[in-house]
Amino acid sequence: MQITDIRVRIVGKESKMKAVVSVTFDDAFVVHDIKIIEGEKGLFIAMPSKRTPDGEYRDVAHPINGEMRGMLQEAILSKYEQVLTEQPVEESVE
Repeated sequence: MQITDIRVRIVGKESKMKAVVSVTFDDAFVVHDIKIIEGEKGLFIAMPSKRTPDGEYRDVAHPINGEMRGMLQEAILSKYEQVLTEQPVEESVE
């Protein structure tokens, strides 16, 4: 299974959630709403989830093993960094 597209939507610089991502696999299957989060140890991804009746959040889709999670996180964070460098720098108004 190959990642064939990653789309990053930056959501804010002030929040811990930095972006929302959609990842396409083999040009045939897409997973939306993967979040890029700023944690204490740096950036990480959070898979799409929904709230259960008892108030917990459960992943809707997720990698089965650490190898796949690592590959997915590396690809997503690499694309995120690329998108950040392509955005125009905001100028301060004084």
